[in-house]
This record gives sequence, structure tokens and C-alpha cells, in this order.
Amino acid sequence: MRKERVGFAVCGSFCTHAKVLEALGELVKEYETVIPIASEEAAFTDTRFGSADDLLEKLEELTGNEVLYDIPSVEPIGPKKLLDVLVIAPATGNTVAKLAAGITDTAVTMAAKAHLRNGGPVVIALASNDGLSAGAKNIGELLVRKNYYFVPFGQDNAVQKPCSLVADFSKISETVDAALRGVQLQPVLLR
Repeated sequence: MRKERVGFAVCGSFCTHAKVLEALGELVKEYETVIPIASEEAAFTDTRFGSADDLLEKLEELTGNEVLYDIPSVEPIGPKKLLDVLVIAPATGNTVAKLAAGITDTAVTMAAKAHLRNGGPVVIALASNDGLSAGAKNIGELLVRKNYYFVPFGQDNAVQKPCSLVADFSKISETVDAALRGVQLQPVLLR
């Protein structure tokens, strides 16, 4: 088991949660410590894709750790140097926009800010219906910033959702490994 400590932050994009949980299942087989984090939306919103309680239960069951889901619980990530890498999966367009603008008003954006203060890598697994429209500038902003690494992504349904982008969640583990070495997994854009 690898000793690097992984933070795994889950945002909205509820339709991707099943694939994200599969990827988390693979990470916990590889890394000894995985700390689950949930945005307030993910932690408290029931949808047609499942209940918030079920999501929190699955996160805790997979990782063996309590889910952090508010600003006070994630703020110590920075001062206490709790993580070696932070994964945000799915990273919604809203979260990516906040990260690009330096807005820290959710558990996930605070976790990123706290972790970045130590110069640690943040892995973004994108899931955004406006990635090729309003969200494109925010993705571009993070692509050129130090310490941000993207899970390879592409259009998920170019005909019916021509602006939608989604990461290949099965590549999260590979991307984490590369990010810990300071390398962006390539190709970052999938066909």
C-alpha cells in the first residue's frame, strides 16, 4: 500500500457519482489513507441518482474515514498538512469556476485552498455541461496554473450535449500517480 495521503472530494454532477465511487474503490486498494470530502450539495441533496445519506455512507464505507463536508472540518488540511494530493471528482463547472476565481465558500474549494497553500497537487476530474461554453475559460485558467492536474477528459455526448465535458474517471488513479510526480497525464484531451 502506498503511504501518500489522498483527499477525495466529491461535488454535484450526481449522474457521475456511480463511476466516481468505482474510481474511489480502486484508489483505496492502492493508498493506505484516503480522506473523503463532500461538497455541501453532494452531502445534503437527494436526487434521482440516490440519496445524500447513501452517498455519505458509501464514502465512509469505502475509505474507512468520516466524510468532511463543511468548511471548519477541511480548513485544517493546510496547517496540519493532512494530504499529499487532493482529488476533486466530479469537479463541476461551478467548482472549477470558483477555483479559477479564487472563491473559497464550500468545503471542496476550502480543501483545495488549504492544500494548495502547501504546494500540493490538486487533481481535477471534470464533469461539466458547459465545459465548451461558459466554463471553457475556467478550465483554461486551471490548465495553466501550477499544481493543478486534469484527469484526461473529452466530450461525453457531442450530439445531444455539444458543450459537455467529462473526465475518464477510470484514469483517476493514473492521474494521481503522475500528479504526485509533478507530471500531467497525457493525452489530457480524449477523442
